[in-house]
Amino acid sequence: QVQLVESGGGLVQAGGSLRLSCAASGRTFAFYTEAWFRQAPGKERQFVAAINGNSRTYYTDSVKGRFTISSDNARNTVYLQMNSLKPEDTLIYYCALKTASGLSTDGEEYGYWGQGTQVTVSS
Repeated sequence: QVQLVESGGGLVQAGGSLRLSCAASGRTFAFYTEAWFRQAPGKERQFVAAINGNSRTYYTDSVKGRFTISSDNARNTVYLQMNSLKPEDTLIYYCALKTASGLSTDGEEYGYWGQGTQVTVSS
């Protein structure tokens, strides 16, 4: 079993930055992809960014140039550096893991999820 724990959310002014962390514990996999999704209560989940074991990355268009996903394999932690934050980035952010290396944007392919961390950007 795998446990994912997010941290780093909070309140920030528009134009500011936050760094989210997702620490993984439990089983390890030879091939995997970790991703960040975000969601507003009652709304559809949105893909944000993904990184696989080969450090290939993929971003949704709305965050390209502002967000950076990275991983520290020694710490089993994935990060999401978020710069130039906008009020519309105000959502709950979830990290997720799937046991294959494809950079999928489909949340249904991810079998492990964290509990979420709130990001609030004030205007």
